[in-house]
Amino acid sequence: MGHRVVVSELPTKVTHRKTHNAMTQDHSALLAQLDALKSADAGAVFAELIRAGLQQLIEAEATATIGAGRYERTEGRAVHRNGHRPKTVSTNAGDIEVQIPKLRAGSFFPSLLERRRRIDKALHAVIMEAYVHGVSTRSVDDLVAAMGVQAGVSKSEVSRICAGLDREIEAFRTRSLTHTEFPYVFCDATFCKVRIGAHVVSQALVVATGVSIDGTRELLGAAVGDSESYEFWREFLVSLKARGLRGVHLVISDAHAGLKAAVAQQFTGSSWQRCRVHFMRINRPSWSGSRGRGGGGVAA
Repeated sequence: MGHRVVVSELPTKVTHRKTHNAMTQDHSALLAQLDALKSADAGAVFAELIRAGLQQLIEAEATATIGAGRYERTEGRAVHRNGHRPKTVSTNAGDIEVQIPKLRAGSFFPSLLERRRRIDKALHAVIMEAYVHGVSTRSVDDLVAAMGVQAGVSKSEVSRICAGLDREIEAFRTRSLTHTEFPYVFCDATFCKVRIGAHVVSQALVVATGVSIDGTRELLGAAVGDSESYEFWREFLVSLKARGLRGVHLVISDAHAGLKAAVAQQFTGSSWQRCRVHFMRINRPSWSGSRGRGGGGVAA
């Protein structure tokens, strides 16, 4: 459908982000989540989070190199900071600008920005996973490994930085949606294998994107669960309404069982429509035959 809908907070009967210890995912599942969220028209938000995270990691490496933080006075200190210089860095979220600390004597360039490290990928994974589940120990470990020992930044410092990003992401996830109405809501699901307890099951990362009355697209939220379950969709829509989602006239998605009923219950007077792109993809074989016989098109 080209549009990815991000559903907001994870209800308790679905997979709440703070219960992520009960659910683990393989690397391919995480990549599927990243792709879904990157397609959800929240690029600027995630790009800023990556910029902020990179900047904090750069400052931490500079502190480890110099032996003192910004404006910190220490005995026997021989190297001092001398402002910053801008540098554009290409990341998975696009080009971003960070500030590289300058030294009064000598030079400094953060090892974490060396091309072979691709630290942005590990940081991107931390941020995307945090949006869905909360920051995990595994993602922090992966980030520490990507930085390497050359950076000289302790795991506890990386964990502190990630915890700060987690708070920023939580604020974004739970933000109020009362600033405007969203007549159109697109919902899309990306399926991946996850381990819940001793079992590996197929779950859906559901992403909901709203189109406001002035045509602006906005990521509304995300949830992980059974996309065929009415209860899943009901709780998901309830969580969006609790944050102020209003003015919904049309919900567009695949034909998920339970979604139509949940939409009718939670958004009285609104309609549901199957995504035209998916409808065309599913029916393309029969269309080619009907057209060959002079048949007409099919409206989604």
